[in-house]
Amino acid sequence: MGELLVEFVCTDKNTGNLRAASYVGPFASGAPGIFIDQAARVGARTIFSGAVGDDAFGRVLSERLRGVGVSDTLIRTVKGIPTGSAFVAYNSDGSREFVFNIAHSAASSFPVAGEAIDALAAFDLAAFHISGSTLGDARMAAAALDICRALHGRGVGISFDPNIRKELLADPAYLDTVKALLAISTFVLPSAEDAAVLFPGESFEDFSQRLLAQGARYVVLKRGEEGCIGAGQGGESACFAAHPVEVVDPTGAGDCFCATFVARIVSGASFSDALRYANAAGALAVGKLGPMEGNSSLAEIEAFLAGRP
Repeated sequence: MGELLVEFVCTDKNTGNLRAASYVGPFASGAPGIFIDQAARVGARTIFSGAVGDDAFGRVLSERLRGVGVSDTLIRTVKGIPTGSAFVAYNSDGSREFVFNIAHSAASSFPVAGEAIDALAAFDLAAFHISGSTLGDARMAAAALDICRALHGRGVGISFDPNIRKELLADPAYLDTVKALLAISTFVLPSAEDAAVLFPGESFEDFSQRLLAQGARYVVLKRGEEGCIGAGQGGESACFAAHPVEVVDPTGAGDCFCATFVARIVSGASFSDALRYANAAGALAVGKLGPMEGNSSLAEIEAFLAGRP
């Protein structure tokens, strides 16, 4: 569940979205949307709760998700409000500058409370994913937490990618929501940048074991060019080096990683196998321009891994 956006990418570097330049798009986007698209591509049965506007950009998103088999029964089309959007400009050092339209777009109008909880529960969920990108708007954050608590109470595994937004850290309510979600998550999937904020000065061994003792089943740390490391409640542990690939566009790589890991686990794959596939999916994701354009199928992941040591 969460925000659905179209994204436009500046073709010039170091503009900061501050001067006239060419942009390419619209690309289907939104961290939760990238996640669900990838989960469907690797074989999961999927449903998404979100909203789009009654416009061309809404069609871009709806047709993209329907095309990979995501159930759209909880994707609302909102008349009179535009589909959410993002404009991204890259810098020479690889950093990015974003301009988002979420709170005042259809992206923040997803089904909430009983409507979503009952429909999601009826879908017989094994896991329900939330990205920290959804928590930037107070209404969306409150709805996300309510739904996660309700589904957690019904035995659904909560998958949480903290996806920390540093510009929101001054708001105590934002961090309170992040911590509340961490406390009920089955899959805890931070990046190295997230871990530096949430677990300052702690090693992966220390914070992963604490989270596992508190009830998480899996804790995985995404480390970008350093690969990944993970631990499971059953004593599983594994780490993989990053695959050397050309980085065209890093947006969405973490979402692809998380989706592949969770989808593989719920399909019955071993911990190590799920992590290995997730690591490969993240590498494949950065090779194409556009946040979802590098998403991959199981066959594509397996072909990629077959050519690697």
